[in-house]
Amino acid sequence: MELGLSGRVAIVAGASSGIGYASAMELAREGARVFLCSRDEERAGAAAEKIRVETGADVSGLAADVTSDDDMERFVNAARESAGRVDICVTNAGGSPASTSDATDLEMYRRAFELNALSAIRLARLVLPAMREQRWGRVVNITSVSVKQPIAGLLLSNTVRAGLTGWAKTLSTEVAADGVTVNNVAPGWTLTEHQEEVAETRGRAAGKTKEEMIEGWASEIPTGRLARPEEIGAAVAFLASERAAYITGQTLVVDGGWVRGLY
Repeated sequence: MELGLSGRVAIVAGASSGIGYASAMELAREGARVFLCSRDEERAGAAAEKIRVETGADVSGLAADVTSDDDMERFVNAARESAGRVDICVTNAGGSPASTSDATDLEMYRRAFELNALSAIRLARLVLPAMREQRWGRVVNITSVSVKQPIAGLLLSNTVRAGLTGWAKTLSTEVAADGVTVNNVAPGWTLTEHQEEVAETRGRAAGKTKEEMIEGWASEIPTGRLARPEEIGAAVAFLASERAAYITGQTLVVDGGWVRGLY
């Protein structure tokens, strides 16, 4: 399927590794010009170079913190100054720490809101006016399967990402007539470097190996395995494409069937 992304300009946040990196890679494979960011300048540059080598696309890596107003403005401006516009905005940030109500104070809620909601809202606000003016744009938020089925022990993620989903749904109705779509991709268990680190840490605490932890998660998924990052990236690229022009305000769950609900 031709996605119609050739020549489009995309910005991808939190993309030096994991799902963000996979999303940037898929957009580049489809012919988009990609600007990615990470808090670490060296990691951002290395990720961009790797994608350039593999895809032949024009890819730039910049240092920027998604929780910083100034950094995000510089990131967007750098893309505009170099490419002339931004067509696609992929918001992404690391997850909030594991938490329960008894162990969570108000400051933790504030930090989680900044990381997993306001970071996306901030970036989208910087690109939406021009997208509406050019009458074409895509905002794709990478959230979590927890917005469909809350995960025990992840109170902060369950709370804040659900709020972002409500914002995205509301926003989508405001900008739809201008040719701009706003959607979310909600990954389930995904075998990223970070998830492997989590498996190792939790495994030590539980007296299990990393492999045993991963096998345990996989046993809860109908497909019997964790997602590969590129499978999430493919969903992001589709929602960012011309082919998805009539899809907006939706949350696409990519979880191997883990969620048991109908909606």
